[in-house]
Amino acid sequence: MLPVSVFIIAKNEADRIGATIRAIRGLTDDLVVVDSGSTDGTPAVAEELGARVIHNPWPGYGPQKRFAEDQCRHDWLLNLDADEEVSPELLAEIRALFAEGEPACKAYAIRIAETYPGESAPHPLAYRIAPVRLYHRSVGRYSSSLVHDRVDLTPGTKVCKLKGLVHHRSVRSIGDQLAKLNSYAEQQAIDLEVRGVSIPTWRVFFEFPAAFLKVYFGRLHFLRGTYGFLISMNYATWRHLRLAKHYERKRLSALRRAKSGTEAPLPSSDGLKERR
Repeated sequence: MLPVSVFIIAKNEADRIGATIRAIRGLTDDLVVVDSGSTDGTPAVAEELGARVIHNPWPGYGPQKRFAEDQCRHDWLLNLDADEEVSPELLAEIRALFAEGEPACKAYAIRIAETYPGESAPHPLAYRIAPVRLYHRSVGRYSSSLVHDRVDLTPGTKVCKLKGLVHHRSVRSIGDQLAKLNSYAEQQAIDLEVRGVSIPTWRVFFEFPAAFLKVYFGRLHFLRGTYGFLISMNYATWRHLRLAKHYERKRLSALRRAKSGTEAPLPSSDGLKERR
């Protein structure tokens, strides 16, 4: 066991969190799952596999991950989502980091690759992101943003990169993904209004085709055949809905102000719902 705490936030992930935990549980003696109200047995699955489950009402992405950080016993932290699996290569690489004591860096970026239903591993050219996921708590913690989950590091912190992959099984089905993205678009529209951000209306007319081309060609989804096309359409729909909902909220707010002659209050962020 390494001196690393692994933490996962989850809600209704009983069908996926088991694979996530089984892939990593031999690495740590402190595996924390923060559940925000699952009704499908997620806590029972996690506990059966050795996780310490803590219940916390959903406060938003950043705040939930910050809460999870605070529950961890070790100073080194590894964050995974409930639909992610650490590959054997990455597991071995993390073990090697601690083989001779303290790792050389305080923060490590980990490559996360999309893995579609029916795939045992990501396509060799699958789109990848590389956020910081393994880090020492002395140099960073998750942002407090309600809709974006990223580690904010102390300025000057050196970030090293690991070669192994995390397999990201974010898509249960085309319909499930679309419903999830619609919910996330709503959260983002509220967040934009709460922060007083206004996106130009002209972008509504171009967002869908631009987003589709970005992922279909830019992220090489065209290499994934029909499924890649459908995933690209869903992505473009999400980006369009985000701006459509943002525009609608601005329009209704302006109408209320015109009717009342006063400034309409901004909505509360308490209404933000979980993306999962």
